[in-house]
Amino acid sequence: MTAVRLKAEDIRIFSDAASAFFQATTGSKASVRTAYLLAADELAVWNDFQGLIELKGKYRGSVAFSAPRGLLSLVLLKMGERDYSEASHRDIVGEIANQMSGYARRHFGEAMDISPPKVLTPAQRPAGAGNRSAPVVIPMLWDRYEAHLVVRMEKA
Repeated sequence: MTAVRLKAEDIRIFSDAASAFFQATTGSKASVRTAYLLAADELAVWNDFQGLIELKGKYRGSVAFSAPRGLLSLVLLKMGERDYSEASHRDIVGEIANQMSGYARRHFGEAMDISPPKVLTPAQRPAGAGNRSAPVVIPMLWDRYEAHLVVRMEKA
């Protein structure tokens, strides 16, 4: 595979999806901060939970939403949930990843094969491990918490 830089509008698809989730679920948008490239030998940004989708087709790679427990707990609170279990936190981060997959399919085309969301914890492998392209990290701020989108894609 050849590493091809994504266009700003390609990357924006994923931040738009995450922002839309926060707006629809909590009534307030997440603010997107400046994206940056992570050096290929650096570990991906990692928080307590990570919802990961893998992409195949015209592009190959992965997109992950990584969030701290506190952010997800506050989302659950704003949703009126009373269950703050590990499973509830995993469900929320999986829902955000699922929303990203829908946006990706609309943007990149129906031919793109997108895996069902996987929810990972820090003990599991980071997003995009084994992929040669450097990931684009998109920090997002919601309430007082910072989360990260980690987009690692290569043209097939």
